[in-house]
Amino acid sequence: MTPAARQIAFINVAHLLCHYCLLILPTAVLAIIRQGGAFGTDYGPIMALATGMFVLYGLFSLPQGWIAARIGRKNLMTVFFLGTGLSMAATGLANTPTTLAIALTITGFFAAIYHPIGTAMLVEAAGDRPGRSIGLNGVFGNLGVATAPVVTAFLAVQAGWHWAFILPGAICALVGLAWMRVPAHDPQATRSAREFPVIPQAIVRRAVVVLLLIAAVSGLVFNAFTLLLPKLMQERFANDAALLPMVGTLAFMATLCGGLTQLTVGRLIDRTTLRRVFLPMAMVLAPALAALAFVQGWMVLPVAGLVAAVIFGQVTVNETMTARYISPALRTRMYSVRFFVGFLGSAFAAPLVGFLHERTHTLAASVIVLAVFALITLGCALYFPDRAEELAPETWNAVPAPAE
Repeated sequence: MTPAARQIAFINVAHLLCHYCLLILPTAVLAIIRQGGAFGTDYGPIMALATGMFVLYGLFSLPQGWIAARIGRKNLMTVFFLGTGLSMAATGLANTPTTLAIALTITGFFAAIYHPIGTAMLVEAAGDRPGRSIGLNGVFGNLGVATAPVVTAFLAVQAGWHWAFILPGAICALVGLAWMRVPAHDPQATRSAREFPVIPQAIVRRAVVVLLLIAAVSGLVFNAFTLLLPKLMQERFANDAALLPMVGTLAFMATLCGGLTQLTVGRLIDRTTLRRVFLPMAMVLAPALAALAFVQGWMVLPVAGLVAAVIFGQVTVNETMTARYISPALRTRMYSVRFFVGFLGSAFAAPLVGFLHERTHTLAASVIVLAVFALITLGCALYFPDRAEELAPETWNAVPAPAE
């Protein structure tokens, strides 16, 4: 295995662990409610304990470019693996709402490292055509999202909800120890011989506006959907505590559709412009979410699968936007800003879902709100540049600057 391929492999595993650790609670909460005790038996207040985790997950992503310039990306990824793993294990030892909230918050603090640093390292190692690598990386992140409900449900039933945090935390820390033994990859080995093209500033600004706006909206929609999915499955056709493992399995099946889409989208965007992939997905998202708010029984599964496919497919498109329109020198900082904005949006997901569920005693209102935000995604897709130069970057130099 080449050094670049080895780096990509570890970054992919890190993506899986990052999303996994953030989505243990939405399924574990179903077991916590059954246990009652100090945590109570209400879904909304327990879910709200994750607010601090997602706030720091967003806020701490912003300085990652600055920190990486001083201590190095590889060292930061070591901090991600060890810090996230140990804080996940600490979450499993919590025995009061306060200690659970603090441990979750610390987990979000360390998990914030992954996206700005890991994505930049992935694109760096992928070379000239990053679409396939970004798509495959998205599949690993999706596997984290998809396996979190089913594995958490299994561990919660077999060993108690505490082990649903402790065991994956230990695995994450062990992967970090393995990562420390891997020699640092030299980015010059995979860097393109051609220089990054000079793209007209007006086009770059247009792309960046869409990139940041879609980051905020998709952050909210992505996080809220993944948080509410296990409860939605239980609410619609598995409202029996004995069927908790089934709830996790159904959530896994729905989000698996997203992983398959990301791999397909990753291949497509190496062959066509981003807007031509982005726009059809954006057109589907709002009506699919609206349908999900009302369908019952087994129809929930294919509709949730369609929503997951679109939401996760858009992630691959959005990450490639930065690779195509931002120069390598500024890419880590741009990823930091983009994920900071996105995670600010995602931080509202847990309190939004918890608040609306507490008021309406159903998740239909939450899904309708997400459908409204999905209309902004459609507007972003319509506004994003559709430039053939994306596929032949050297032709950007022949493009006249648009009139300001």
